[in-house]
Amino acid sequence: MAKIAVVGSLNMDLVAVAPRIPVPGETIIGSDFLTAPGGKGANQAYAAAKLRGDTAMLGRVGTDDFGRAMRQNLASVGCEVTGVRDVAGPSGVALIFVAESGANSIVVAPGANHKLTPADIAADASLFNGCSVALLQLENTLETVTAAAQYAKQRGARVILDPAPAPSGPLPEELLKAVDILTPNETEAAMLAGLPPRPLTSDEAAHIARVLQAKGTPTVIVKLGAQGCLLTDGNEQRLIPAPKVKAVDTTAAGDVFNGALAVALSEGKDLVTACGFAVKAGSVSVTRMGAQSSAPSREEIN
Repeated sequence: MAKIAVVGSLNMDLVAVAPRIPVPGETIIGSDFLTAPGGKGANQAYAAAKLRGDTAMLGRVGTDDFGRAMRQNLASVGCEVTGVRDVAGPSGVALIFVAESGANSIVVAPGANHKLTPADIAADASLFNGCSVALLQLENTLETVTAAAQYAKQRGARVILDPAPAPSGPLPEELLKAVDILTPNETEAAMLAGLPPRPLTSDEAAHIARVLQAKGTPTVIVKLGAQGCLLTDGNEQRLIPAPKVKAVDTTAAGDVFNGALAVALSEGKDLVTACGFAVKAGSVSVTRMGAQSSAPSREEIN
């Protein structure tokens, strides 16, 4: 059985690059367009497998060319894909606008992803047998994510939840109780704490991490982009800086971070070392275009 189980979304990313992100009602001329496999779950599975993590993915795709391409892309880096099954209808897609500054704006049409149910998790629960880390996100229904977290927790896995996209309300208590590590970015951390979404200083992140910790998750890692990440574990807090790079496209940087974090933890690394590895992986990923195509190799991180 795989050491890392990823339950989550698979979307085909349709990416347009432009000088800036258009405002409502505006049409602007872009420079580039690309189609690439994405989805937060698949991005994390791909990143972990590419870093030579023993990884398996559980998710749903449609009976279309996008679905076949996404499954094949995961398999190409050694990810186990028997849990990625077809359902009737279209695969999920993400429409991504990337500004020349590297900032992005994304609309997701879930498609097949919303057809992954708690019953499907139960049917494939053997995926969690012997796994040491489970990676989850919020592009599937909350009921499904909660079921996956509980199944993984019951089987002794360390459950990592990337609360993205940020929910409109608080996360269910039964989900948070099954999560060992919560990994929001700045915007998600602020929203989960009931604040307006905005960039955070390290002091603000430290306060919000404590607020989130009090809701029931023992470890909170706030991803701070170019600043690195803030690790809050028990009573300890530590800022882990990111190397300086020129950002080209920040799409999936947080997913690469989570995939690398899972790999390091599955290999027995401590949290500080694992966060340092993950920060470097995320830093490499923003220097090139795409979601899964931006995921680094082990050699690049070293």
